[in-house]
Amino acid sequence: MDSAQLLALVGALGGRRVAVIGDVVADEFVYGSVARVSREAPVLILEYDSTQIVPGAGGNAANNVAALGGTVNLATLMGTDEPARRALAALHRNVDRRHVVQARRATTPVKTRILAGGVHSAKQQVVRIDRGVGSPVADAQRKVFERRAVRACAKVDAVLVSDYGSGLVTPRLVTALRASLRAAGRATPVLVDTRHGLLRYRGLTACTPNQPEVEQALDVRIGDDPRALERAGREVLERTRNRAVLVTRGSRGMALFEPRTPTIHIPIFGTDEIADVTGAGDTVMATMTLALAAGASFEAAARLANVAGGLVVMKRGTATVSARELRAAIQTRHG
Repeated sequence: MDSAQLLALVGALGGRRVAVIGDVVADEFVYGSVARVSREAPVLILEYDSTQIVPGAGGNAANNVAALGGTVNLATLMGTDEPARRALAALHRNVDRRHVVQARRATTPVKTRILAGGVHSAKQQVVRIDRGVGSPVADAQRKVFERRAVRACAKVDAVLVSDYGSGLVTPRLVTALRASLRAAGRATPVLVDTRHGLLRYRGLTACTPNQPEVEQALDVRIGDDPRALERAGREVLERTRNRAVLVTRGSRGMALFEPRTPTIHIPIFGTDEIADVTGAGDTVMATMTLALAAGASFEAAARLANVAGGLVVMKRGTATVSARELRAAIQTRHG
């Protein structure tokens, strides 16, 4: 696939509408400078610099779709606390928040990352603290969210389902979303990004698991074995009955599986000197979904997602990639 085709696809992303359904996490980054070693214990003492809260998980996917020129209907459940307010405030202006459910008794998942460094060095993550991840969802809150989710999927070009394991998203909900799309006579792509339920979602357009998630789901070891990768990818494809499975493999690139089609291996874009992988999977899923919304083939969508993923891991924190950055990267690589 040449650069002209990829550049044309980037141009087709603008104005496509995507529904992002599911978990949104408040990604909190606490920055500090190393002061000294504590006298009380063999630990570093950090001098606090600043705190940043941005939307993670489905919120990061929504921001990535918007940064690439798409518009988003976001449906999720969050609390009314400060992390929720700050995460929602950090959403891109092209993310429609009308389908977001905020409830006082709902728990906003927060992932706090403590980053430390010297005055003249880049700050590195030293510890992560998770709060409210996997808290139970009340039945009343779930019903309101599910109604909003169905409405968010009306008149969209694609649906991205974000399941980070909170229990908010279920196969039953995804079945209901697909039924509503069929009733409206729309052949809308539906993709799922799931951390722990890879084999529970069946008959969808595509999924984009990373290699460890495939290994966990199938209880196998892939490593660098190409035959093990082929067997695993084909098994996921068969058991999910999805139209495509894109396995992301970090520095090893990606592998695209489709029925009755040879596997396409896509090498990593850029270098393997990665700055931060936080949220990279969200970027890949967002780009893949938006490209399919624009009518791309699975291969074209995967190759564009590979470029986006290669760019975002060179940024620190929960980041996005713009259409302009995609164009420049494609022109540089193929120019």
